[in-house]
Amino acid sequence: MIAVPTPVIDLQVAVSADEQTLIPDEAELTAWVGAVFARHELAPHSEVTIRLVGSEESQALNRDYRGKDKPTNVLSFPFEAPPGVEDMPLLGDLVICHGVVAREAQEQGKPLLHHYAHMVIHGTLHLLGYDHIEDAEADEMEALEREILSDFSIADPYALDE
Repeated sequence: MIAVPTPVIDLQVAVSADEQTLIPDEAELTAWVGAVFARHELAPHSEVTIRLVGSEESQALNRDYRGKDKPTNVLSFPFEAPPGVEDMPLLGDLVICHGVVAREAQEQGKPLLHHYAHMVIHGTLHLLGYDHIEDAEADEMEALEREILSDFSIADPYALDE
């Protein structure tokens, strides 16, 4: 296991009480984000907000910011500092839809926490500027995701796609 910086996680839980028993705890979220931080030159106490939401909120954000009128697994909103503000330790916000993540994990035959780990790592990489629009970018991002997930003994999430 690699040495993991300790990011600051601002966890916001906006899912039903029943669903709250199924979501990762703050220590797991912190470890997953920290594993991404360990591979990049970030301040060890950079902050990421992770908001766990229901389908309605995810759909509204996806519609308003991406033009797609349906809920999605993870949305990433990188922090953009206002002019003249420097050295803010804010990386950005992740909005994760519990219902979509749970459904995808079941459909893909994956443990729910493993799929959450993938979505947190995937979203955090987006906050750092990674993307998967072009094939070369996708290959780079997916390779990094596989590497980080393997640190947690989580299987290749793309193995099912091949």
